[in-house]
Amino acid sequence: MTGMDRPRRLRRTPALRRLVAETTLEPRQLVLPMFVADGLAEPRPIGSMPGVVQHSLDSLRKAAVEAVAAGVGGIMLFGVPRPEDKDAVGSAASDPRGILNRGLRALADEVGDSTVVMADTCLDEFTDHGHCGVLAADGAVDNDATLDRYVEMALAQAEAGADLLGTSGMMDGQVGAIRRGLDAAGRIDTGILAYSAKYASAFYGPFREAVASSLEGDRRTYQQNPANRREAIRELELDLAEGADIVMVKPAMSYLDILREVADHSTVPVAAYQISGEYAMITAAAERGWIDRRGAVLESLLSIRRAGADFVLTYWATEAANWLS
Repeated sequence: MTGMDRPRRLRRTPALRRLVAETTLEPRQLVLPMFVADGLAEPRPIGSMPGVVQHSLDSLRKAAVEAVAAGVGGIMLFGVPRPEDKDAVGSAASDPRGILNRGLRALADEVGDSTVVMADTCLDEFTDHGHCGVLAADGAVDNDATLDRYVEMALAQAEAGADLLGTSGMMDGQVGAIRRGLDAAGRIDTGILAYSAKYASAFYGPFREAVASSLEGDRRTYQQNPANRREAIRELELDLAEGADIVMVKPAMSYLDILREVADHSTVPVAAYQISGEYAMITAAAERGWIDRRGAVLESLLSIRRAGADFVLTYWATEAANWLS
């Protein structure tokens, strides 16, 4: 047996395995998505995402402090308006008194520069039809009219204290329109986290409950076809040309091949979003005793990092950060 290659030599002890690990998972590489809902006095549990809640403004502040103490790299905030505040153009999204902008101000005041405050720059939570944009007379999403609303929304979020704007609506030209709008208003330091490859996924289901979505139908005319791979690189190149500071792939676990390609092509940092359905599947299996929860969570996050993500949006961010510290 002399001369045999023996890779197991480097797996023999925890210290050896740690020494030669090719991928790291650290608290700073995790971003916590959070939901803040208007009119709540106490957090409201989300049934399809056990352990995740719609926050009140007070509980949002407390959870943000806990996340920062754990060392997470950032917080991505989504707003949940009251049903009566939704309308056809998502007016509450750009209203300084709207719940998302109030939540952003609360985060900026509470945690300041100790973490990166990110905002979801999309209309879907705020429209009464649930789509990510303004509708034309025939019911289709009007791309260019939507861009005008995104710019208004972006300016309100920048004013509220967001460091990064998450352009998740998948409208053509959205990064360029928002960048020009920010620059014209003197907001040259506000960054753009472009959802460059966002697929029309069945795994978004629990998120619809989390944001109390009003959507009927689907978003397949603007989110990407799960069958397509080259299209993701086309979207990436467009977003880079329009001024994206960071790009993202969403979902993460079902699209690790896309994430790898985007990471190989990107000249800016790459994020990936471990979405609600991914969270729900692991949580449900762990609750039934079918898998080890902590092991599955950390392995899933490591796989996303290994595929090329510089950081990961995950609902386990605070908990995983505490495990890793």
